[in-house]
Amino acid sequence: MLHPVSTTRSLVWADLREIGRTAFVLFKLRIVSLLLLAAFGGAALGLITGGTNSAGAWLLLTLCGTLAAAGASGINQYLEREIDKHMNRTRNRPLPLAKIEYPKLVLWIASGMVTLATLLAYTLGNPAFAFWILTGAIIYAGVYTIWLKPRTSLNIVIGGAAGSCAVLAGGAAMGAWSTPLVLLLSLLLFVWTPVHFWALALAYKNDYAKAGFPMLPSLVSAQTAARWTALHTYLTVAAGLAIGIWPVLDLIYLFPVGAISLLFVWRTAQLLANPVKATALKLFHISNIYLAVVLVVTLLLPLWR
Repeated sequence: MLHPVSTTRSLVWADLREIGRTAFVLFKLRIVSLLLLAAFGGAALGLITGGTNSAGAWLLLTLCGTLAAAGASGINQYLEREIDKHMNRTRNRPLPLAKIEYPKLVLWIASGMVTLATLLAYTLGNPAFAFWILTGAIIYAGVYTIWLKPRTSLNIVIGGAAGSCAVLAGGAAMGAWSTPLVLLLSLLLFVWTPVHFWALALAYKNDYAKAGFPMLPSLVSAQTAARWTALHTYLTVAAGLAIGIWPVLDLIYLFPVGAISLLFVWRTAQLLANPVKATALKLFHISNIYLAVVLVVTLLLPLWR
């Protein structure tokens, strides 16, 4: 016979695990971690090009970046909760499944997270840091989700600016958002985003068509979508290599980034030769790995400068 205290403790842990899983999906914490890494990359490049380093700035960047990105993601899921029901990829999210009794509570909590992040960035950081934190959230939750995504096939091209803002926020946290290297990394995020999303949309184009989103792969032939995706791959690789040939960097950056760039281009060539779900998903996954390698190497740069 189970002891009542043990049973209660087990139930509490089960509830906490379920809450954690729900929050992980609702606030897109996997994507948040990538955006936070982008912000760290911007901060690292800001440091080696004249920024000011401090533990407080890194802690504030981590806190504000997480709150703003998670909050914007929560707003996005609230706004798309009905549309998500019609897509196989998203219909098991918490809001479409009605796991949350009061959906509007998600909107208020998520909006509060973005507001708190902005206020902390302004009062404890600097105005530029607060500006880029807030601008990134507005672009993703407002410009992209409400205006661009349901209206134009260029939605994700312009929406990629949200990722660029994460890099600029990182540079701003160190007082160096406008240096050329930080701007180059923000450009890389901007041109990388369509590769990432179009590869996924090509794999699940029927889902996007059913939901009524005018994603490029749902509107044009697979071959045409692959060509546009390839163009952005080449632009991304060019931006990544351009960072590496900057005078303050060296071969320690270029070797790993050059290697993953070759694999990125190879997967893109496979998509061009055979634009089907399998090759699209392979490109989608390698696009994530490519960005992670660039950002991790960038983040480590101050350690050997």
